[in-house]
Amino acid sequence: MTTFQKATEIQPLTSHTYAANFPDDWCIGSVPHGGFITAVFLRVARTHFASTLQRQNQPDTFTLHLEFLRRTQTGPALFTVRDIKLGRQASVIHVALAQAGREEVVGYISHAHLGREEGASFPTDWALRPPPIPADVAKLKAGTEPRWGELEKMPFAEFRKASNRVRFFFPRSGQLGRGMTDEWLCMRSGERFTNESVGFVADMWPQLVETYSDKGDPYALEKKGNEKPSIGSMWYPTLLLNLDVKKVLPEEGVEFLFQRVQAKRIQNGRFDLESIVMDEQGDVVALSHHVVFAVSAARNLAERSNGSRDSKI
Repeated sequence: MTTFQKATEIQPLTSHTYAANFPDDWCIGSVPHGGFITAVFLRVARTHFASTLQRQNQPDTFTLHLEFLRRTQTGPALFTVRDIKLGRQASVIHVALAQAGREEVVGYISHAHLGREEGASFPTDWALRPPPIPADVAKLKAGTEPRWGELEKMPFAEFRKASNRVRFFFPRSGQLGRGMTDEWLCMRSGERFTNESVGFVADMWPQLVETYSDKGDPYALEKKGNEKPSIGSMWYPTLLLNLDVKKVLPEEGVEFLFQRVQAKRIQNGRFDLESIVMDEQGDVVALSHHVVFAVSAARNLAERSNGSRDSKI
């Protein structure tokens, strides 16, 4: 299996173009996982600001907006960067991902030096509601945390191959509400989460649509019914993904991150997702918002058109 570091590797071609190669084991069906693609975008941005835009001294992504126009695929990929706005406090670049002559994902990424930020700062009364179940992170990996347990194999893991790269820990007593999920995650490879991999984390969670199955929640640690959703194998392509980074993780990374994911409306095969990523200290690392379709998995595997107007699904 390919490590996250190796899978997201990029090679500079010119001052504004970068090559990548997407492996099969980070896919959902035949399509590279959206969070994995987001992580490569973050790596392109970080590399670009460390080389071409080094004089800006703005190493940190603090916002990202991606539009997934068409299905990506395994194999070679080309990232092209345009410097949109270079400023003293923050700079913005446009990044486009193309494969086989098709532009597939486009986005805007903003960079600054978060360690040097200063300005108005005030505490707020915001908190996760309902409060998450407490966890002793040191006991999670050993399986001795009495309130949280590991779901060793996710539903449809053969199709959703990228989910095999992560260890998922859920409340033993079940989730705190419908249309939401709390989880702790760590990489199965032992790699640690950095700000580049936060984009992957923000798109790695149980599929909320499937928790409404009449045969029981397939992600529950204590199964009360058939562990496979009655709705069958589905694909949930991301149409839009926003990321708002609040905290710079240590350079060496962290082993575990907490995430709450919640949908406000699931209707007519389209839904929203809000992701809140936090560290062991309870600090918000990043906020993310997604717009997602719920479609048959057959669309994921359908033959691709060679035309430039090939649709996403």
